[in-house]
Amino acid sequence: MNAMLETPELPAVFDGVKLAAVAAVLYVIVRCLNLKSPTAPPELYFQDSALSHFLLKSCPLLTKEYIPPLIWGKSGHIQTALYGKMGRVRSPHPYGQRKFITMADGATSTFDLFEPLAEHCIGDDITMVICPGIANHSEKQYIRTFVDYAQKNGYRCAVLNHLGALPNIELTSPRMFTYGCTWEFGAMVNYIKKTYPLTQLVVVGFSLGGNIVCKYLGETQANQERVLCCVSVCQGYSALRAQETFMQWDHCRRFYNFLMADNMKKIILSHRQALFGDRVKKPQFLEDTDLSRLYTATSLMQIDDNVMRKFHGYNSLKEYYEEESCMRYLHRIYVPLMLVNAADDPLVHESLLTIPKSLSEKKENVMFVLPLHGGHLGFFEGSVLFPEPLTWMDKLVVEYANAICQWERNKSQCSDTEQMEADLE
Repeated sequence: MNAMLETPELPAVFDGVKLAAVAAVLYVIVRCLNLKSPTAPPELYFQDSALSHFLLKSCPLLTKEYIPPLIWGKSGHIQTALYGKMGRVRSPHPYGQRKFITMADGATSTFDLFEPLAEHCIGDDITMVICPGIANHSEKQYIRTFVDYAQKNGYRCAVLNHLGALPNIELTSPRMFTYGCTWEFGAMVNYIKKTYPLTQLVVVGFSLGGNIVCKYLGETQANQERVLCCVSVCQGYSALRAQETFMQWDHCRRFYNFLMADNMKKIILSHRQALFGDRVKKPQFLEDTDLSRLYTATSLMQIDDNVMRKFHGYNSLKEYYEEESCMRYLHRIYVPLMLVNAADDPLVHESLLTIPKSLSEKKENVMFVLPLHGGHLGFFEGSVLFPEPLTWMDKLVVEYANAICQWERNKSQCSDTEQMEADLE
């Protein structure tokens, strides 16, 4: 009887199936989280010069391992998703004053001004002029975290609010921010120069903001006056080259494209009355039918073609991307320039990184920094699971700016010494 009630043994192949299933799950986890990827110092591209030697000596983060959180930090997608959804952890709330500037076309540009919370390391008056990423502004958590850290290191910070990005600021002309329009950023810089005649500038741009600040500096030599250096983080350099890669599904770029397009649609439609209203004097090429095309757009390129390019009268998307990209202006920048990208950034295709690599091989003032990990504006640090409030990116930008300030101070002191010696002779 007992023999009849005994459960028959399962065949050994069943255990093999369970083991195979567990192994498959572990393999997927390891692959998705990129756990086998090593940690290493960032790859650096630069010319052998006195400036580069000084930077390598003065900026430990350039030669030190960047160590992201162990469990998920080696995944560019998770780094990007955390930046996009959460911004930063335990983000501070720096206090600033909002400034308003009326532009020539009637647009109202705004930026937020934050005074330093400590004395700068060289004792001078230094202002960081900051341009955020696409549709971003001073209230974004990653901007607040960076500003707070910069303030504590003795920097005044001026942060541009992209035209139309702040939900509580109405448009006063039928125009929004675009991929490479430098008008609002230039107006902010001119305000800072006029209000603080002794201040020197450190120019910082994140993502789309990196394109804007580099284009601004390269547009005319006068824009580089009183500028100590420029830092661009996670930009793509050429929208014309990027448009093809942004329609590809590898690394989920097409999905990211859809998400960003959906966000842009919401922002544009929130200003539909100012942009498409009956009493609005629309840009020459902007028509009411473009509003209906906007509703069905599923990519940034469709939005740019149907709406954004028309704010500035471009005849085609190709012309818009060629004229608005900073790639054709980079060689005209003569101040120290640091370009930062992550190798695992899912938004910036590796083919676009040939642009900063080539530039750094031709110009002594350029350094290209390429860490293995970081995603798009992530660069979180931490031991195992939980990230630190301050990121590798925040620390690197301030460290580089400090080094350049010290470099310029040393040059000035050397010049003064040489002049004194010449006077004595």
